[in-house]
Amino acid sequence: MTLKIHIDDSAAPYEQIRAQISEQARAGVLPVGYRLPTVRGLAESLGLAANTVAKAYRALEADGVIETRGRNGTFVAAAGSAAEREASLAAQVYAEKVRRLGLTEGDAVAAVRDALRAAYGEG
Repeated sequence: MTLKIHIDDSAAPYEQIRAQISEQARAGVLPVGYRLPTVRGLAESLGLAANTVAKAYRALEADGVIETRGRNGTFVAAAGSAAEREASLAAQVYAEKVRRLGLTEGDAVAAVRDALRAAYGEG
């Protein structure tokens, strides 16, 4: 696992750790079941405080990207499937809400496209 923290980056170090581990898990660079370094070990190797790494690990666990197995360590979970499940649930909630509001399917899809463009920074 390779992580690079850029101190001059506008993103906080814990967010850089979270984003990089998440992306590496999603891309398969870190396969499901890969054992991550301990919080203290990763903090030392990156020259960061242990609390910074712990915060990133907590966020990754909340996102379903990693799982902590007590004293056995922290491992990459099935990140893709967890993210897909969460996205599917959010889509179901959205679909039910727009139906209750009386929007047409076309209007609902257009609203999603607009939101995705805004979220991903596209025109």
